[in-house]
Order: sequence, then structure tokens, then C-alpha cells
Amino acid sequence: MTLRLLLATLALLPVTALAQSPAPDPAAPPAVMRPGGPDAGAVPAVPSSTMDETLNDYPTLARADYIFGCLATNGQDRDTMRRCACSIDVIASILPYEAYERAETVLSMRLATGERSSLFRIPATETGVADLRRAQAEAEIVCF
Repeated sequence: MTLRLLLATLALLPVTALAQSPAPDPAAPPAVMRPGGPDAGAVPAVPSSTMDETLNDYPTLARADYIFGCLATNGQDRDTMRRCACSIDVIASILPYEAYERAETVLSMRLATGERSSLFRIPATETGVADLRRAQAEAEIVCF
């Protein structure tokens, strides 16, 4: 069956028919189970309540911005995009979003010229930037 025909057939079935599974045959040999159960490796449709929300506190826009900057720096192909996405995930696992946002703001303000940018070059701002640099170094080791 081609994929198009299979999709058309599935679209015509009622939802209840898709959810039903045939009754197991008692005479049939037992099914081989994958380690972890029948749903091992499956991606849940809805995140579980036990999922650590601190790993997903970065807004999509911040993740996309990081990935675009990473792609511009490292090359624009699919493998690099995968590595850049991995990188922001590692950074998100190390730094809370508030710390990431503060450090990114300091770094972007340091690029400006004039008296205003000198406010972001004082030692008090260095701690947050150093934490971000350490997180980025860890991400580079893990993902690149």
C-alpha cells in the first residue's frame, strides 16, 4: 500500500475504529516486548505532569533567536541546526531563563558605543556573563 492510499484509508475510518485493537489470540505465542514496555521511546502527545518545567522555561522566541545566531556563526545546514538546538537545550538545563536573559542583555549592551555601554562593562555584570559563558562551553562540549 502506498503512503497516500494508507492515509486516505485512515482518514475514512471513524476515530473509534482507530483506537480499537484486535483481541489477543490465546493460542498465539507471546509478543516480544521492547525494553521499557510497549510505549518505550514514544513521544507523549501531552507533556506529563512529572516533566521538569525548569527545562522548558525558555520562550520559543529566545530559543529560536539563539538557534538563528548559532546557525549564522557555525554554518547553515541541518546538522548544525540540530547541534544548535541541542546547545540551547543544554544551556536551558544549566541556567534559568532569567539569568540567561540578564547575561544576553549585558552582552548585547556591551556591543553599543558610548557612555551607556560602559555601564555594562563593570565587574558587577561579569558574574552573569561568566555563568552564560560556562553554560555555552558545556553545551559546545556536549553538542558539537
